[in-house]
Amino acid sequence: MITLMTPTSLHSFFSGKRVFLTGHTGFKGAWLLLLLKSLGATVKGYSLAPEHPEDLYNQISGDALCESVIADVQDAERLRKEIVDFAPDVVFHLAAQALVRRSYREPLETFGANVMGTAHVLDALRFIEKPISAVIITTDKVYENDERGTAFPENAPLGGYDPYSASKAAAEIAIDSYRRSFFHPEKYAQHGKNIVSMRAGNVIGGGDFSEDRLIPDMVRAIRKGEPVVLRNPQSVRPWQHVLEPLFAYLLLAQKAYGPEGTHFATAYNIGPNRQDERTVLEVATQFYAAFGLSQQPVIQPDATLHEAALLMLDNHKLKAATGWKPLLNADEAIAWTAQWYASGKPAAEKCEKQIKAYSLNL
Repeated sequence: MITLMTPTSLHSFFSGKRVFLTGHTGFKGAWLLLLLKSLGATVKGYSLAPEHPEDLYNQISGDALCESVIADVQDAERLRKEIVDFAPDVVFHLAAQALVRRSYREPLETFGANVMGTAHVLDALRFIEKPISAVIITTDKVYENDERGTAFPENAPLGGYDPYSASKAAAEIAIDSYRRSFFHPEKYAQHGKNIVSMRAGNVIGGGDFSEDRLIPDMVRAIRKGEPVVLRNPQSVRPWQHVLEPLFAYLLLAQKAYGPEGTHFATAYNIGPNRQDERTVLEVATQFYAAFGLSQQPVIQPDATLHEAALLMLDNHKLKAATGWKPLLNADEAIAWTAQWYASGKPAAEKCEKQIKAYSLNL
């Protein structure tokens, strides 16, 4: 069992809490599952099956850490039954079609999972008569991005060029609609629900094996002895280690719980400080160096599918509301990620070691 040093009293809050976690078989979901179990929570996961045998959920034996339901968030009836029967205290909604390039190939699946899946989670909460804090995860790509170098605050206009970005912006509109229509903070005494949405920047960390993501693509290339191919080497993203947003999700779930948490029922950006933004090429070069390799990436620009070249988040609202701040700079996030993949130790052991190291700085 991991021992976390947490001045935010996460132990005392989550110990014994019933937590419903969608997307528990995904990269971030598996890390969050480990954290929740270390905090003493009882977890029920709801997600599609892992896509690959090497996915982190399989490597950490995730089925032993939770009650796992393999099902689709687009199945409204099944999802409602599982949530209502479990009667959670906290809900984390991570399940999504989360890949930009896949969204071009599967636009209807993307809108169905990301918009209606989110609406199905929110609607199920209407049928539970107990206090709940719900943290719904979207993305940094929800903003109408003019690529002028502006760090988007939470009140910036929503939009999206590609189906993934547009579907997540639409999900944010659905979240706000349910929040105002059924879970209004001023009417908390009637419904007992506080709904938080969190717009996370680009996440890196050990155990991600998704397609069309920089670090997993690099790991696959390294294992094959081949150079990684970069489509958009000068694209700038708000890179952060996976533990940064996950601890923020836990913190917001705690703070939003109960009648005193109504002013946390809003949207937040979660991303690194401005000095830790990096281009794709910079991250790739640093990752190679952290892996102890002198290899260089191959640059093959691909303009067939539009992807934003410049994307930055303003994280001041989250800092002011909760006292949260990034604990790892970009160099450390890249180094931790490389160390995870380079180590031959079991995945759960590697995750637990990094969780402990991170929690010591809280």
